[in-house]
Amino acid sequence: MKNITVKLFKKILDVEKNNSSVAFINVCTPVEYAEKHIEGVESIPLDILEKNISSLKDKQTIYVHCRSGKRGEKAIEKLIASGLDAEMINVVGGLTAWEEAGFSTNSLSSSKMTVMRQVFLVAGLLVLLGIILNIVTENTNYLFISAFVGLGLSISGATGWCGLQMLLSKMPWNRINTC
Repeated sequence: MKNITVKLFKKILDVEKNNSSVAFINVCTPVEYAEKHIEGVESIPLDILEKNISSLKDKQTIYVHCRSGKRGEKAIEKLIASGLDAEMINVVGGLTAWEEAGFSTNSLSSSKMTVMRQVFLVAGLLVLLGIILNIVTENTNYLFISAFVGLGLSISGATGWCGLQMLLSKMPWNRINTC
């Protein structure tokens, strides 16, 4: 698997965006893609990537990105395992690095709260709930709620994977019928 920076990815995207032998794919969830995406990059969510392999069979090069780069690596592993013969290239840092570099994004939804803001809201409310229940009931077992949320946030920060984000992205108010 080859890795490239977002700066190189931008140059390649600008030059190759109309080249039918090259695919540019975003493997984020449909909700994440709607919130923010790079113009010219197709949405093929990681969880349905196998169902879309046939659309990539004629590609010579496939550039993959996600929000931070972790799912991009997983997607490339799946693509390689499927037997595709294309060169697979992961965009290091994904959309986060793209924005940090100052490059623009498109957004399909503007009035909805982003999934990550929902994660912060739910996590904060759960921590607060655990503390309040501990004080009101004088039962220290409620502190396990706060500890569980803290552990989840720590794992998310260390790995780039957030279970609460995945759960919230499947909620009815976050569903998008584009993929």
